[in-house]
Amino acid sequence: MTYKSIFTVATHAAHVPLAISAAAQICAQNDGHLDVLALGVDRTQIGYAYIGSGAVLLQVAQDRAEEDARTLETAVNAAVRAESPGLRASVEAAVTQIGAMTELVAQRARFADLVVLARPYGKEQGTEAEAVVEAAMFEGNAPVLVLPETGLTSATPKRIVVAWNQSREALAAVRAALPLLKQADQVTITVIDPPVHGPERSDPGGMLCQMLVRHGVRAEVTVLARTLPRVSDVLLRHVGDMNADMLVMGAYGHSRFREAILGGATRNMLEQATVPVLMAH
Repeated sequence: MTYKSIFTVATHAAHVPLAISAAAQICAQNDGHLDVLALGVDRTQIGYAYIGSGAVLLQVAQDRAEEDARTLETAVNAAVRAESPGLRASVEAAVTQIGAMTELVAQRARFADLVVLARPYGKEQGTEAEAVVEAAMFEGNAPVLVLPETGLTSATPKRIVVAWNQSREALAAVRAALPLLKQADQVTITVIDPPVHGPERSDPGGMLCQMLVRHGVRAEVTVLARTLPRVSDVLLRHVGDMNADMLVMGAYGHSRFREAILGGATRNMLEQATVPVLMAH
């Protein structure tokens, strides 16, 4: 398997060059095609009635969303032209209300091998950025590569850390990352505080390591104690200690509502990670 169809969504012009550059690198490495959705978002709340000037307000919101979509389309086309002339890319501009955005993004993400997106948290990012990530992963059922502010340094990362907790989400992420894992010089399967009564109690990460080695992956297992309050902090420190180029992990092991209210490894990682994070659910 290689990544032949790469998809990204532009919701803020400032993050367009970062996402397009990373996606273009992956396309060049895999002889792939890039599809870009420039998305203007109408944030009008349909459930409310606007008395008196309602029609005017609705039209203003629609006009603003259309203008945003055109601005984003222009920025995307400029970023695409700045890449290699051999890059095969298609750009589509669309306008959607915030409530309908999930289905629009998911419908396109379903047919992508990999979705590349800027980190959804931080300055200048709105709520739609997080909604795009979730739509691609949950309703689109696609793996998502989330980029830090520094972007993607290489389409073939040499040192990759895999966060392993025996969950189906983690295994889905590993399967999605297999093309990258096979090219890496070192893959470290990282298990933090494995359960003493779990199915892998005698050999944490051993079965996953065996599976990857059979694919030609240079994998090894590292078991860590939870020496910091949050699992994500232990993982982030390990990524730094290993000088890793990428992290692979399952996303949202708990409900998304609990993640949003209480935090969680997924949200913490996306907020703090300094390397690209490949996630799947």
